[in-house]
Amino acid sequence: MTTSELAQRSLGNRAKRRIMRAMGPWGVFLQGFMEHPVMVGSIIPSSRFTITKMLAPVKWNECKLFVEYGPGVGTFCHPVLDRLPRDGMLIVIDTNPLFIDYLKATITDSRFVPVLGSASDVEAIVRAHGHDHADYVLSGLPFSTLPDKVGPAIAAATYRVLRPGGAFLVYQFSAKARDFMAKHFKHIDAAYEPLNVLPCKLFWGWKD
Repeated sequence: MTTSELAQRSLGNRAKRRIMRAMGPWGVFLQGFMEHPVMVGSIIPSSRFTITKMLAPVKWNECKLFVEYGPGVGTFCHPVLDRLPRDGMLIVIDTNPLFIDYLKATITDSRFVPVLGSASDVEAIVRAHGHDHADYVLSGLPFSTLPDKVGPAIAAATYRVLRPGGAFLVYQFSAKARDFMAKHFKHIDAAYEPLNVLPCKLFWGWKD
């Protein structure tokens, strides 16, 4: 690639970052939902009440790698980074390049690693970033509307990638995700958060 081509690409990347920032998280989230409603699952990001309750059981002092599926515009990313140890890492995985580009443009924390890819490939992604397991995996993916076999593949891969004592944290509008989790996780805690649009179900699947 020539110097001129590199300069043009750099200018293009800067322009893209400016556009992403100008749209703001709500604009990007809405666009992502309109383009891929089946994969996003909601038109509104999670509430602070959902975030607080979902992350409450995490033992942050024992967390070196936190993984999130379907980060959207980073609703959970900032609270996770606020709690994560300085030597920890947050890997987020999304199939939507719009969200990944937005996160790259707006989050500069060195512990933050956005990956364009599928959650079913979490094991390979974790290994590619120097880890052999994850401590916690968070997911807001709409299991009830995912394509056939994708949900079971994600649940199985998540169980394998977690360390013993780690947990799969799932928030959903439907209880369908629990069915996928129950095939692998014997111990599943559950809760309900009414202060969310829509009210959602919360699950924590613990790996023995």
